Amino acid sequence: MHFRTSIYIFLFLWAGLAISQTCCSGGIPLSNNLGLPNEGKGNWQLGLNYDFNNLNTLNAGKDKLDDDSRKRITHSALLNIGYSISDKLSVESLFTWVNQRRIIDQFGNVDLQQTTGLGDAVFLLKYDFQKILGRQSNLALGAGAKIPLGSFDEVDNGGITYIADLQPGSGAWDVILFASISKNFDFRPTTTFSGRIIGRLTGQNTDYLDGASVYQYGDEFQAFVGISDQFLVFNTITNPGITFKYRKAKKDIIDSNALDNTGGDWLFIVPSMGIQLTSRMLLQAKVELPIIGNVDGTQLTPTYRITGGFLFNLSPKRNPININIQN
Repeated sequence: MHFRTSIYIFLFLWAGLAISQTCCSGGIPLSNNLGLPNEGKGNWQLGLNYDFNNLNTLNAGKDKLDDDSRKRITHSALLNIGYSISDKLSVESLFTWVNQRRIIDQFGNVDLQQTTGLGDAVFLLKYDFQKILGRQSNLALGAGAKIPLGSFDEVDNGGITYIADLQPGSGAWDVILFASISKNFDFRPTTTFSGRIIGRLTGQNTDYLDGASVYQYGDEFQAFVGISDQFLVFNTITNPGITFKYRKAKKDIIDSNALDNTGGDWLFIVPSMGIQLTSRMLLQAKVELPIIGNVDGTQLTPTYRITGGFLFNLSPKRNPININIQN
């Protein structure tokens, strides 16, 4: 192995052990924000959201450690664009702008590392199978790619490259697989039962650390099960909901070696609320709270996540927005 490569890997591993890797539990919320509904042929949708992810809980496996000296915060601006090619076929894209911060406060000294910039993007093609479970039901299957638009070679003031999970981008193409199902029943037509599965098969960044190493994030699986309803409050349609989310991430890999302190399993509860401000504009918000976290090794793990913003229907001829929030 070349001397330069050895130095890069040593610095990477030292930094990861010193501040606890958070690759699998932090970062940019790409897969988490996919799933715009198909509103009919020719319909355009635009989503503008802000996502705040706070990781201030240090876990060793399932055990929470009494250590609040480390913190990881990610601010993300999210742009969703959806277009219905037909009543069954639609395309969706997600663009991101991120600011990631890692803070260590020990013995009166505060160390702040942060990066800001364009993040990676996702393009997804979906096909709907209507009435798959009888009336008022829908199954959507989709596939797409995560496109590495974001920078992955940001450096600190000393010219040292930040480690992978603090970069705005990943430097790798990923395969995205998507499936969702929803059902309304006659006993209360406004109540929607839904489920969603998203898989991410990650690619390799062969230019990591100026080409000295190959980095690959762990494959990821997410499953969502939820229920939502609609109520009229002061002549305004509101859409409260509750969702349970399971997430599993495999260990990251560097130069064909699994990286310790990455990967894990999480279970979250996600209460949400939608308010239809006009027939074409929806205000939506959700909070993601961890119930169980089981990480590999020692890692910062999510404390809470808040996402909020607006969904616009840009096709005047269409009916009001379907306000089932995608958690």
